[in-house]
Amino acid sequence: MPVTYEGIREEHSAVRRHVGMFDVSHMGEVEVEGAGALAFLQRVLSNDVAKIAIGGAQYSCLCREDGGVLDDLFAYRLGGDRYLVVTNAANHESDLAWLGRQSRAFDVIVRDVADRYAMLAVQGPHARQVLNGALGIELPPRFHVAHARVGRRPALVCGTGYTGEDGVELLIDPEVAAPIWSELLDAGVVPCGLGARDTLRLEVCFPLHGNELTPERNPIEAGLGWCCKEATNFIGSETIARARAEGTAEKLAAFEIEGQGIPREGNPVLHGGEPAGLVTSGTFAPSLERGAGMAYVKSELAEVGTEIEIDVRGKRRPARIASKPLYAKRS
Repeated sequence: MPVTYEGIREEHSAVRRHVGMFDVSHMGEVEVEGAGALAFLQRVLSNDVAKIAIGGAQYSCLCREDGGVLDDLFAYRLGGDRYLVVTNAANHESDLAWLGRQSRAFDVIVRDVADRYAMLAVQGPHARQVLNGALGIELPPRFHVAHARVGRRPALVCGTGYTGEDGVELLIDPEVAAPIWSELLDAGVVPCGLGARDTLRLEVCFPLHGNELTPERNPIEAGLGWCCKEATNFIGSETIARARAEGTAEKLAAFEIEGQGIPREGNPVLHGGEPAGLVTSGTFAPSLERGAGMAYVKSELAEVGTEIEIDVRGKRRPARIASKPLYAKRS
């Protein structure tokens, strides 16, 4: 996937107002199957996997023993004892190795199935209407997955995405991916690149592993306590429970620049002229018409409305901590 096809602003706008698509075939897929699948996933994933019904989807963190986030991912329950876990591309091999090591104590098979799937994310307020007309397939509701046939091949249709808009992710046979892409182009779906994918996810404050999420940060700092159910005794749960109870020195906060300036990853955050944090992701947000981003800041500064400064290439730009998400989808 290129950074852009026609332009970040144009592609961003297409997803917010109509429908766009991303070739995210670089994502990884791991199949987990067997009598011990639920017990295994309950141990390695931070959310309560027992709550995923057949055909359901759930967001989780994959944590190490000290609570650091190895990855964030989606788990889909395809059958009674069969699950599919979708990993971030850069972490796929390390995730697979970690899951393999942890699986030894369980009656479960962990398979790398990344080569079985191409993945197209079709997102936007008109995504479902266009997809239904172009492919004639049944589309599941949000946070569900359905079996379908796309290009006359078995496929999975997932009611998930990374843009803050409605839409689905198609996990399809790689051999039919190019023809399906062309068919969707003919139906008016706008091709979108990595640039728009980043601006879209940032506006709705979806974290990116390697930026907001790292093995040195825990989910409580990152504002992901909602997907951590310590009662399930997942790996890292004791440390995360302490962080929840005692608080953390820093928190992930969203911010908007007041005036000119485009923040970037690594920009220092200042408060009262003193160091107060670091920008993890920053951009010009097309829907907001201003610079915006996310940063880890001292916890006492993470309240909405706190005035801060972002050091953008040596120039201090006034900014303000903002509520999440930065952009709210139109009704």
